[in-house]
Amino acid sequence: MNKHYFNMNRMRIPIFSCKPLNKKLAFFNERVQNKRMEEKQMIMSMTGYGRSEVQIDGKTLITEIRSVNHRFLEVIMKLPAGWLALEDSIRKQVKKWLRRGRVDLFVSLEGDSDHEQQLQFNWKLLEHYLQIQKKLEQDYGIHSELRMGDLLARDELWSFDESEQDLDQLTPHLLQSIQEACQQLVQMRQQEGEIIADDLMKRCQKLKEILSNIHSRAPQVSASYRKRLEERLAELFAGEKLDQDRLLMEVAIFADRVDITEECVRLSSHIKQFEDALGSTDPVGRRLDFLLQEMNREINTIGSKANDQMISSWVVQSKSELEKMKEQVQNIE
Repeated sequence: MNKHYFNMNRMRIPIFSCKPLNKKLAFFNERVQNKRMEEKQMIMSMTGYGRSEVQIDGKTLITEIRSVNHRFLEVIMKLPAGWLALEDSIRKQVKKWLRRGRVDLFVSLEGDSDHEQQLQFNWKLLEHYLQIQKKLEQDYGIHSELRMGDLLARDELWSFDESEQDLDQLTPHLLQSIQEACQQLVQMRQQEGEIIADDLMKRCQKLKEILSNIHSRAPQVSASYRKRLEERLAELFAGEKLDQDRLLMEVAIFADRVDITEECVRLSSHIKQFEDALGSTDPVGRRLDFLLQEMNREINTIGSKANDQMISSWVVQSKSELEKMKEQVQNIE
């Protein structure tokens, strides 16, 4: 047997036939295409629509696909009768492009057809009807006449028998149509994803500005408390000398109780992780949602500990921004 050699990374790999070589090359090309797609992937919305038409021997294969936000990937298909065997192949093709979302896929075959439809009548069901009618007449005295109009009105007695289609021949065209529709869907999801990502980045910047204000204001809270405490004690003990040690101790206890340094550091870290996730090539919707929950937790803690009107106002603004971000993140894959 003559050996053929395939050179990959300067290594000579013996190949004994062209057919296995073609399979290996096809597999290699698919891996490269998948890697390129992953490299180009960006933040994607879960909302989109795609449509494709493929001509097959005078017929038109139409594929429509739409998606909305969902916790997992759920693919719901509506296929022509007799195409149930193709569901698994279709599902695998969709999973190559999408990872989250509720996906509705509609496939139809329109146009002239080489196979004919024949009208069929269900004789066995008619015999069953007649037996029941005879029993009603004999046992209960219920008499009725069966007319042609009665038979035409019963949909279950009539059906169209369509000769089986060659699914093996249709499968490559169907997968091609699904791929083209998915490409349109992904393109639309990427475009919307870019808009969402830009909006989220702006809101992250707004949060950082608010956090900077809070961090700058925090040291003034203790000083303001000491001033108010001194004024109140001076009113209560007019003309008497204040115990400075006791005063400093009270201020220190208050400062420790209202210290928000740790919360500010954690919040800053969460914002940084959120911004980094927006630049990731992996699906990050759930991660972003988790980070928003953690940011909201830190903001609430800051609001409960700060005991300052200005900081409370900034906390309200922060929670408003987080609520808007949460709505956007719900639609990110």
